[in-house]
Amino acid sequence: MAKLTYRDAGVDVRTKGEFTDGIYHLMRRTFGPRVIENPDGFGGLFSLCSDSRLFEKNYRQPVLVGCCDGVGTKLKIAFMMDKHDTVGIDLVAMNVNDLIVQGAEPLFFLDYMAMSKLEPKKLLEVFKGIVAGCEQADCALLGGETPEMPGFYAPGEYELAGFAVGAVERDRIIDGKSIEPGDLLIGISSSGVHSNGYSLVRRIFFEKAKMSVADRVPELGATLGEELLRPTKIYVHAVKGLLRHYRTKKVVKGMAHITGGAMPDNLPRILPPKCAAKIEKGSWPISPIFHVIRKVGEVEEREMYHVFNMGIGMILVVPPFYADSVVHQLRRVGERGQVIGKIVRGNRDVNIV
Repeated sequence: MAKLTYRDAGVDVRTKGEFTDGIYHLMRRTFGPRVIENPDGFGGLFSLCSDSRLFEKNYRQPVLVGCCDGVGTKLKIAFMMDKHDTVGIDLVAMNVNDLIVQGAEPLFFLDYMAMSKLEPKKLLEVFKGIVAGCEQADCALLGGETPEMPGFYAPGEYELAGFAVGAVERDRIIDGKSIEPGDLLIGISSSGVHSNGYSLVRRIFFEKAKMSVADRVPELGATLGEELLRPTKIYVHAVKGLLRHYRTKKVVKGMAHITGGAMPDNLPRILPPKCAAKIEKGSWPISPIFHVIRKVGEVEEREMYHVFNMGIGMILVVPPFYADSVVHQLRRVGERGQVIGKIVRGNRDVNIV
């Protein structure tokens, strides 16, 4: 009887080892002075403080913030196009954007990429996207895991999950508790659909309309696949700059990352009791992709606003006195921000009128 090996069962340990050894130089591009290199260790090492001559960062009362998220069924678009160099950016974005809304500086990121059979070329594309996302977020890619799970995933497909850790001074945590009626809502533009609502998107375009990712859509100026794979915007640079500008004043009272459930589900998470949000339609330009989704899918307007970001990827709550200044600071770093509504009396609900 022939002797079986792990490789016979579908797991190639040697190939995996060569792949993980080969990507360390890419990881190092994200390292700062607080990373303690440990290439063969069982975990990544990161120092909260650093006193190097070129870099100094010491916390007084640090609070760690942790986030975990994935890319969801947007991965199906990557599989359909056989294009894998942007979903890694989505993976980082979905995590670090959740950190920054609490005032936390992203420190490091960990990834999990699983597939039935290791395909180094494909995984390298994904990994380069993760590195690019970490560079945009100014956080270290500290490690990860790449399991090979024969028979668990469809051939050629993979799963992605990400984990981010950040830190914020205890007295600088942004939790929305000081929000009050009269405060204004500033929306920062999204780059498109981001990474939510893709189950509905796929149902509309590929099942109902029988479209292909290669179909060119005039309203978008791109193919359907190119538009749907546009990576989620990372807001870390803009928000960190904003918080540094108002270092001595707590101008930003609350922030909401507009992800699954869109504005109606995400804004209430930062609203204190007896406060509600009133969003004014038409106060910002809606991205063309959402007009196309609504037209092709015959989706009701209310459903659109409950599923998709509709062109707003993040919302800040600020006092009226500072609204113009905040919009100006955002534009200085290349972000388009505008007042899209205000806080009113209510029961933590969101009214889009």
